[in-house]
Amino acid sequence: MPARSELDPLTMTDEMEAIDEATQYRRKIDHTLARFSAAHDEMLAEEDKRRERMARLTARPVALFEQTRTALQRVVAPTGIQKAVPADADDENPEERAPQTRLQEKKQRHSERTVRIGRIVLIVLAVLVFLGTGVAWGAVNWFDAKFTQVSALDENSSDIRNADAQANDENFLMVGSDSRDGASAEEGVGTAESNPGARSDTVMVAHVPADRKRVVVVSFPRDLEINRPDCNRWDPSKSATTDEVVSGQSIAKLNTAYAVGGPQCVTKVIQKITGLRINHFVGIDFNGFKDMVDAVHGVTINNEKPIDDEVLGKVLLETGDVTISGDQALNYVRARHVKGDPTSDYGRIKRQQAFIGALLKKVMSSDVVLDPAKLSGFITAFAKATFGDNLGVQQMMTLAQSMRGVDPSKINFMTVPTTGTANKRGNEVLVQSRTDSLFDALRDNTPLPGEKTTTAANAANAGNSAKIDSKGTEG
Repeated sequence: MPARSELDPLTMTDEMEAIDEATQYRRKIDHTLARFSAAHDEMLAEEDKRRERMARLTARPVALFEQTRTALQRVVAPTGIQKAVPADADDENPEERAPQTRLQEKKQRHSERTVRIGRIVLIVLAVLVFLGTGVAWGAVNWFDAKFTQVSALDENSSDIRNADAQANDENFLMVGSDSRDGASAEEGVGTAESNPGARSDTVMVAHVPADRKRVVVVSFPRDLEINRPDCNRWDPSKSATTDEVVSGQSIAKLNTAYAVGGPQCVTKVIQKITGLRINHFVGIDFNGFKDMVDAVHGVTINNEKPIDDEVLGKVLLETGDVTISGDQALNYVRARHVKGDPTSDYGRIKRQQAFIGALLKKVMSSDVVLDPAKLSGFITAFAKATFGDNLGVQQMMTLAQSMRGVDPSKINFMTVPTTGTANKRGNEVLVQSRTDSLFDALRDNTPLPGEKTTTAANAANAGNSAKIDSKGTEG
């Protein structure tokens, strides 16, 4: 080989080059660029991590954003549209490129302008969808924050029977409290000073099985005789239980459970009676019905006979389908001294069931769902008057949507089976065998007592069993 000094430096590799000043300078530049490249790679890695965190936090809105963007791209720029100039035109010699006619140039400019406009529209729409999703999330969070959260549930209670069969059932324990906080003397229902504390005038369990094929709402009379367990004292002014333990009572009325121990105590009692796994507690102050009804511009009920109450006066004299206002609704659900009622409890239970069904029907109608002002007003009024455990917009919509989608014949309102006549203590008494049959059917998702079945054997059994009517008496 020729001597190294005789070689052309341009033909030599970096390894063979003499380390002169120019080479050293070039290598310094290379090393600097390498450091910048390494720093850039680190920044990219950090950016990727940040994006991953953001992606996890915004998975739903980003997914919706991407779906919308892709759909809009298909509309704005269909795959069949091709550019007037080939993609590899830049690689060709400009002198060899075929000249375009004026018509071709005009079409190309129009196509490029259409694409630009389409991209702008796409970006604007996608941003609006993204912001709209964020606003919707913010609204749900805002409404959920309005609900007063209390501690009520015990989903691991030993009183729950056949828990595995209830794994995906929804059981809402709904308690209507007659607290007079906020009520004025003109309303005729008493005030917080004349009626201190809070009582449960309404106790219902709404059972929605896992298959969502039926809804069963069971009411419990306020004077139902129970064995009240030991309960922590409930402080309604703070919506919380205290450390004070109130000893149980072997013979007591159901409404004392809430008066003494609040949501936790009444949940204990209902789980003991039913064996159901109560996974939602909903407490509603009766005063809130007024604003809820007014928010949706009235609720239509079917009134069978004039309602003339000895305490509240002439509540509703019209019969048939009547649209009632908030003030009328408040008295409609409270009235318990109505002339002609068989008992104070059962007449009111029937009206409360009718009202709740009518209110849910109105709220889930297009007249409310498609009217943002009405829907927002209702949810705001509901949140203001409601407290609960595992309760929020999504949970309540689950109940409402389930009742909306079910065949009306599959929505059952009933009262827990009792003797129908108060005992010498003035209490309603359970018919235990029929009560067990009812809640066994709910837990196991089998036909309710008295329902007709398809097989002859079951039909015969149904014919021999007592049917539960709205009073819980035999039919």
